[in-house]
Amino acid sequence: MNARDGTTNARKDSAGFRAEALRIDGERIRTERHLDVVNPYTGERVGTVGLATIEHVRRAYEVAQACVPTLSRYERAAILNRAAALLRERTEEASNLITAESGLSKRDSVYEIGRVADVLGFGATEALRDDGQVFSCDLTPHGKRRKVITMREPLLGVITAITPFNHPMNQVAHKVVPSVATNNRMVLKPSEKVPLSALYFADLLYEAGLPSGMLQVLTGDPREIADELLTNPSVDLITFTGGVSIGKYIAHKAGYRRIVLELGGNDPLIVMDDADLDKASDLAVQGSYKNSGQRCTAVKRMLVHEKVAHEFTERVVAKTRAWRYGDPMDATNEMGTVIDAAAAKLFEARVEEAVAQGARLLAGNKREGAMYSPTVLDRVRPEMTVVREETFGPVSPIITFKNIDEAIAISNGTAFGLSSGICTNRMDDATRFAKELNVGTVNLWQVPGYRIELTPFGGIKDSGLGYKEGVQEAMKSFCNGKTFTMPW
Repeated sequence: MNARDGTTNARKDSAGFRAEALRIDGERIRTERHLDVVNPYTGERVGTVGLATIEHVRRAYEVAQACVPTLSRYERAAILNRAAALLRERTEEASNLITAESGLSKRDSVYEIGRVADVLGFGATEALRDDGQVFSCDLTPHGKRRKVITMREPLLGVITAITPFNHPMNQVAHKVVPSVATNNRMVLKPSEKVPLSALYFADLLYEAGLPSGMLQVLTGDPREIADELLTNPSVDLITFTGGVSIGKYIAHKAGYRRIVLELGGNDPLIVMDDADLDKASDLAVQGSYKNSGQRCTAVKRMLVHEKVAHEFTERVVAKTRAWRYGDPMDATNEMGTVIDAAAAKLFEARVEEAVAQGARLLAGNKREGAMYSPTVLDRVRPEMTVVREETFGPVSPIITFKNIDEAIAISNGTAFGLSSGICTNRMDDATRFAKELNVGTVNLWQVPGYRIELTPFGGIKDSGLGYKEGVQEAMKSFCNGKTFTMPW
């Protein structure tokens, strides 16, 4: 399927075509069947990956369970630091791969490589840090002269990691790096839409010295292998980033296993009547269109005080029309494609539905295959599908409100609770938002997606179970806590 005109053609192979294999026990395992990885912009085959069978999956868990990591803290940190240095040296190559398989612009993919290097660096630093505690026991009249010492140990079983398409390498890094840093074993199943970046990252770690038993990588059709990834007897913890329906399926299927779910978002940027509208509109378009709007923390709804809605909307429309999009490999473009033509068609249909229900289209809603233009709608009502559901693309729906009570009610009126951005200079309003918004993060004068790779990240309600990601929190969740007492 040609990404731009929607016609069916015989696929051509790209210049950098990669014929990939599974990674099991340090070997590249070729399979009888394979899956094509297609450039969303050109329609060319970027590469192929193997379709794992149930037998491949079971073998991967056997290898992982049999591995007993003995890396010291120093050795783990050294591996992660070497991988970070290698990745920075190969920024152009790695970012080209991300752009080729995902359609993300070069600006976005180069930025993603920097983020992955940060994850590796933070993982190395945290691997060196012993966060154990010491408690004295003679704190009460009936206490004893003893000490309680806490420590964290790797899980007894294997971690299953399942990652999505929107950040092809950084989402993988946020699973794999904490696993390495804590001396765990992991079986990784990346998105079948963008598997090449995950395999590239795994090879980088192996090159940096990671024992092969600590990381197995499986590619394939989730309909065939997902249940084994969730229920294999060796699985101790499942970490998943992706859609709500699959996350709830995992929760149902996992049984007596730990699960960390980072699911969807419907994040608002809330603009109060005292806001600097030029700054607020900059945040609005950046939060909506970077990464082609394909972030769980992208600005999915713009909630704007009715007193400033007209001026704010004019600024957003002007900046949207100036946002350059097109060929993802053209470094002058700020946005490439979305993940595939089916996603673009969904965004187009939701916008058309909203317009039919009374919304006003102010810019965009143009589609060619997987290319979808930055789009602005106003007169949007909270019950419209475009804002009731997570619209995972470059769409900017504007909803007006009369006062802060209404803004909070609209923001909280969805099934999601991931993040938010607030534009106000009034501290009383800012503190109300921080206290009353039912989300995992409230960012004052920043986009909902603002964070660093180290800090806790995650949501509530349909955005997740409340367990946090981010390097530090993920490392904690990937460990068993143990206490040791002694007469001291």
